[in-house]
Amino acid sequence: MRLTKYLIFFFIFFASACSVTKKCQFKDYSYIKVIKVIDGDTVLLSNKKILRYIGIDTPEITRKTEKGFIYQPQPFAIEAKEYNKKLVEGKYIRVEFDIEKIDKYGRLLGYCFVDDIFVNAKLLEDGFAAVYTKPPNLKYKDLFLKLQKDAREKRKGLWGAYETIEHTQAYKYIGQIRTVQGKVLSTYKSKKCLFLNFGNDYKTDFTITIFNDALENFYRQNIDPANFYLGKVVQVTGRLRHYNGPEIIIYTPADIEIIDEK
Repeated sequence: MRLTKYLIFFFIFFASACSVTKKCQFKDYSYIKVIKVIDGDTVLLSNKKILRYIGIDTPEITRKTEKGFIYQPQPFAIEAKEYNKKLVEGKYIRVEFDIEKIDKYGRLLGYCFVDDIFVNAKLLEDGFAAVYTKPPNLKYKDLFLKLQKDAREKRKGLWGAYETIEHTQAYKYIGQIRTVQGKVLSTYKSKKCLFLNFGNDYKTDFTITIFNDALENFYRQNIDPANFYLGKVVQVTGRLRHYNGPEIIIYTPADIEIIDEK
């Protein structure tokens, strides 16, 4: 009888301790080993969890097809992986979390530190990554944007390898991180998002897409993107995808730069 009471006590104690618990899940990342680097922004940890670095994006090594992923490195993907490998593989790291801790693929989302090196920032500083400012994980957004700006001006890494492309050429680079430039000719608000259109045919021409949940980031800075960017020449950096033509999804005003007001 006494044994039963002890078992019940320990069961209740353990359940209450781990029910609070996303804290249980994220408390032991102050000193954990990286056993494998997957690519420029993703690593495998010693507890078998995959960590995706927050706030940055690096060129992909594989491409998804109908039959699965195939090895097809994008420009500068191998260089980014090797640089990440040099920084963290086989080393003990500290992971710092932001608001959203797991992505839709079940990967941990975090900021990676090796001793006094902030790995996410280092990859940006040396031109091996581009900023990926997806809310709500924006803790180091301003730092990341400054580091990317400096790397682009100095043409470090991928910024020396990639030229800015005109919006009419964007279709050639689906799946790649690129900087696209062009004039916003029209805008359209659907139920789910706002489109900034760079051509007359939305089904084939380049578009910048801002989903509804990201519009608040613009409104907070007194920017109505439907009118603010209309008629202006802009640059946008991000991963090109195909949806009624090539598009880049953005989340904050920092993701788009005005080049010409005319």
